[in-house]
Amino acid sequence: MQITYIFLQQYWWFIISLLGALLVFLLFVQGGQGMLREIGRSDVERNMLVNSLGRKWEFTFTTLVTFGGAFFASFPLFYSTSFGGAFYVWMLILLVFVIQAVAYEFRRKPDNFLGEKTYDAFLMVNGVAGPLLLGIAVGTFFTGANFAVDRINITAVGGHTAISQWTTPWRGLEAVADWRNVALGLSVLFLSRVLACQYFMNNIDDDTIFGRSRRRMGLYSVLFLVCFLPFLAALFLSDGVAADPSGVMYYEPYKYWHNLVQMPVVAVVMAAGVLAVLTGMITGYFRSSRKAIWWSGIGTVLTVLSLLLLAGWNGTAYYPSNADLQSSLTIYNSSSSEFTLQVMSIVSLLIPFVVAYIWYAWRSINRKRITRREIENDGEHQY
Repeated sequence: MQITYIFLQQYWWFIISLLGALLVFLLFVQGGQGMLREIGRSDVERNMLVNSLGRKWEFTFTTLVTFGGAFFASFPLFYSTSFGGAFYVWMLILLVFVIQAVAYEFRRKPDNFLGEKTYDAFLMVNGVAGPLLLGIAVGTFFTGANFAVDRINITAVGGHTAISQWTTPWRGLEAVADWRNVALGLSVLFLSRVLACQYFMNNIDDDTIFGRSRRRMGLYSVLFLVCFLPFLAALFLSDGVAADPSGVMYYEPYKYWHNLVQMPVVAVVMAAGVLAVLTGMITGYFRSSRKAIWWSGIGTVLTVLSLLLLAGWNGTAYYPSNADLQSSLTIYNSSSSEFTLQVMSIVSLLIPFVVAYIWYAWRSINRKRITRREIENDGEHQY
């Protein structure tokens, strides 16, 4: 079987989409941090929550870095356009994840000059701003951004003119002016809290925290549905930017709905994902199931994966330009060279082994649930 350039481009969009889906699931760490004072009413309870999340925060951070690195290597024109143009948004995202890492490192260190409450505040800022900003940024994959690409400069040697130009002084912050981006950002925020509540129910052996987590999960499940369903409806009713075989961009009515119909496998994946998320919410709230996190986690990965595939496959511009339609980015006009994608694809064969190691490490870490006695004894290696 001959591996074509088009196949490699589609393959790497699938890898990017899968990493993005895993990242959204792992944002339960941020969701839990944002609820430290809602679920943890005392210092001991908050320490239980932080130590439960502290065992997983590096998975989220590493996945975020891998997602960004893979995007840079496989679709560098997007990286230079978005990260170079909408840098206010990306710098805010970077900042809130940096303060998270600092908080876990120094929160319980003796004689830290900021104090434990300051680091708790860092975690809560990351817990709210991280999912919200990432959701808004991903929303622009569907709603577009204000940029123009001068492809002549791509081949220029020794020039100092940027390939991409941002056309507003807001540098990405204008994304909040589109309610669909905000709705998706809030959806990611509330979903991260639903997953966090289910994670606490699974990982912490404490009836008080279990009960509070279950009740909060019910509230945030409703808020998630209130934000996500209008976004999904608006997405399927909106125009999308498509590219014809020659690469000319045009608006296609109901583009994302057409993608769903024309890619039945993706439609099945989305339906299975939504059903699994709902199953996790229902079993977690009404049946107090400790296994709800696995239903919702798998459902989250499948749903986000299908959404991102709708954004990039089937001749769709995954980053539409609202300033110059023909500057819109597709997986075909923004990818790395065929040779680069081939080499990267060989390296990607190691992914199953990495996933297996993460699964083994996860199970090893989760073998024993967090208890009050463990935290009150103030043992070593606490966050």
